[in-house]
Amino acid sequence: MKIYGDSISGNCLKVKWVADSLGLSYDWIETDILTGQSRTAEYLAMNPAGQVPAVVLDDGRPLAQSNAIILHLAEGSGLIPADAYDRARMLEWMFWEQYSHEPYVAVARFQVAYLGKAVSELEPRIVERGASALQRLEDGLAEGPFLVGTSLSLADVALVAYTRVAHEGGFDLAGYPRVRAWVSRVEQALNIAG
Repeated sequence: MKIYGDSISGNCLKVKWVADSLGLSYDWIETDILTGQSRTAEYLAMNPAGQVPAVVLDDGRPLAQSNAIILHLAEGSGLIPADAYDRARMLEWMFWEQYSHEPYVAVARFQVAYLGKAVSELEPRIVERGASALQRLEDGLAEGPFLVGTSLSLADVALVAYTRVAHEGGFDLAGYPRVRAWVSRVEQALNIAG
């Protein structure tokens, strides 16, 4: 398997973390989005959306979109709850992550850390919705140590990717003690540096 990813992207790292946690063999192909490597004719032929991550499976089929990729890679593993309701709750968090968390927390981080904007220059809506997303996560963690049940699932992997670096976008996690503890638990479970 080949994983095309940019190491600065949480969406790409979650694919790497799932592959690593499952002991899957792959070649990581660093694809620098800041220099347009995901916009070359060769890349667009594989992934017409021109985004990272993308994978080319062992049988040659391509697959894009981080949460679709990790769901495919983790099929049949303990990262996907066996109970149908818990599996649906995992997907609920994963869909929410891409619609209500990543567009604010990750965008703020990208603009501050990689485009050089000051936090004060961010669109207020991004900051407000990012803080709301972190509060939703804080509230969701009142039920247990992980987002779904008592063990790590893809919901945790999907959401930790940008939450763990939210400070790079100006979000202070000091006001979210459950989130901070959860980030540490997930990092430990995935064996990734804090």
